[in-house]
Amino acid sequence: MSAAIPLYAYQQRWLLDRARFKIGMFARQTGKTFTTTLELVDDCFEAEARGGRARWVILSRGERQAKEAMEEGVKKHCKAYSLGIKEVEGAFTGSAGERYTMLDVILPGGSKITALPANPDTARGFSANVFLDEFAFHADSRKIWTALFPVISNGWKLRITSTPNGKGNKFYELMTDKKLDQVWSRHLVDIHRAVADGLPRDVEQMRLALNDDDAWRQEFLLEWLDEASAWLPFDLIDAVEHDQAGRPELYAGGPCYVGIDIGIRRDLFVIWVLEQVGDVFWTREIITRRRASFAEQDALIDDVFNRYRVLRACMDQTGMGEKPVEDAQYRHGKSRVEGVIFTAPNKLTMATRGKQAFEDRKIRIPLGDGELRSDLHKLQKVVGPPGPPRFVAESDAGGHADRTWAGFLALNAADGPSGPVAVASRRRRSAATLLQGYE
Repeated sequence: MSAAIPLYAYQQRWLLDRARFKIGMFARQTGKTFTTTLELVDDCFEAEARGGRARWVILSRGERQAKEAMEEGVKKHCKAYSLGIKEVEGAFTGSAGERYTMLDVILPGGSKITALPANPDTARGFSANVFLDEFAFHADSRKIWTALFPVISNGWKLRITSTPNGKGNKFYELMTDKKLDQVWSRHLVDIHRAVADGLPRDVEQMRLALNDDDAWRQEFLLEWLDEASAWLPFDLIDAVEHDQAGRPELYAGGPCYVGIDIGIRRDLFVIWVLEQVGDVFWTREIITRRRASFAEQDALIDDVFNRYRVLRACMDQTGMGEKPVEDAQYRHGKSRVEGVIFTAPNKLTMATRGKQAFEDRKIRIPLGDGELRSDLHKLQKVVGPPGPPRFVAESDAGGHADRTWAGFLALNAADGPSGPVAVASRRRRSAATLLQGYE
């Protein structure tokens, strides 16, 4: 008779390790969340079989990830155990009044598993066993750790899983600090270990299809990439990710600033739309196309100007960008459309402004967008005689840091004569029909 929940050998080792402090670094899509939520359900089942109760809290990097941990993990395992459960959706209010969706699953004997986004408030809000899911990607991981540890100090268990995300976070310290060897039970499962233990994957096909050496080394070989040369380290990227960024339907009618990076062959054509909300620039939409004709590019630009209240747009005017800029200025006015030549001084100015926005947390970007994260991280500053610093990014299937430069162009537009400004919001305009035939 087959097991209700079949596990590979590395998953069995993780599940059966009942150390109080347990941390695992796993390659992407190897089932780390699935296996850990199984342990949570199994722990509750065992506690109730003894007449007791168990209490677990899952802290995920965002609301979407917390919901996935519940839907694809906890609930499926409860069904496999034939456990009747009660589901409750509530809210957790932080110290500054912000509200987070809180999901509860209550087992027949009263054991409870809660899932919600991780931050210092939610970390200190419960006395329970804790599962930190994708901890290397949590914003403010050190503050979360400082808030969390006193809460679990009274005998509670701690489970931590993640893929690597550079060296500037608490997960890196917990995985590598030799002083912790006698305290933490550590598991490391790269893609080769997972496949050797039975995971059905064609490793070489995956590596070739990904076509990004840094992403392969970090996400699948679990290497700690050197952050020294990255213009935007992962900790800066993590700090400005948000569930509600990158969603056009949330546009509130406020003033918008647009960056447009021109590409027609190997590189991407990218439009990045920012809406000013107070003193923060929220990403409302990032449009990317490969090998888009100039006609399609014009239609996409016009659609953005129709759907958003664009105060200013900065466009890449370098090389083939001359005509698109001239045409956009003709259609939308020179006061709203500015061409930017990518000279070394101009790139330094835009990159410096862009990094400052990330450091000051004045921008919000979509949460968990792997292609965007890789694009932002690949830009490097190269310093060497003679001349000013240069910014380089290895061109690959994901472009030449095209998304990054579009974002920097949008921030440059916001920093110009027309922005930032304070404008009363108005209702969002209806979507244009200009893109029919291109989608």
